[in-house]
Amino acid sequence: MIHPYAVAGFLLAILPIIATPGASLTLLIQHVTTGGRRQAVPVVLGTITGLYAHAALAVAGLSALVMHSSQAFTVVKLAGAAYLIGLGLWTWRSRPPMPDDPPERTGSAYTQALLANVLNPKAASIYLTLVPQFLAPGRPFGGQIFALASAHALLMIVWLLGWTALLHRGAGLLRRARFRRVMGKVTAVVLVVLGVRAATA
Repeated sequence: MIHPYAVAGFLLAILPIIATPGASLTLLIQHVTTGGRRQAVPVVLGTITGLYAHAALAVAGLSALVMHSSQAFTVVKLAGAAYLIGLGLWTWRSRPPMPDDPPERTGSAYTQALLANVLNPKAASIYLTLVPQFLAPGRPFGGQIFALASAHALLMIVWLLGWTALLHRGAGLLRRARFRRVMGKVTAVVLVVLGVRAATA
């Protein structure tokens, strides 16, 4: 077991990172705006799956390999950046779904959120640079890392569902076709900017 104070310190350390708008929040806004509150579920699940993937990689030592090899880090960074830019361009060209359209398959939103998180070097760096500071040397690392990942996931769920509730309060506005088009364009621009920033950081 990991000490509760270590979990609390870890959550305080990552809170500013979570509060900084990123790909997960952008995807949440896009899918909730166009598909309703239920679309928050696959986005949240995809994001959380990505966090546990990074935790598993950290346990296996793969994150250390990526972060200490400039070539491997560059490959991951550029792959994530290319995905975000491609998703942004696709969003710009796509017609936003309308209320009478068939419901969107949740796998799409889940996969987008999963890839946006897995291909994000910043998420990997959390489990390389921050997590070790909160581990007790005399205890198994695996259990401690997954405990911190679970706390991270819970905080992320609260953050994204809080945004979902705020978006739902504007449900009448969300049903307007013009607002959907504007939000689609804004989402596309944000995704491209995030991708460019990830590539040049």
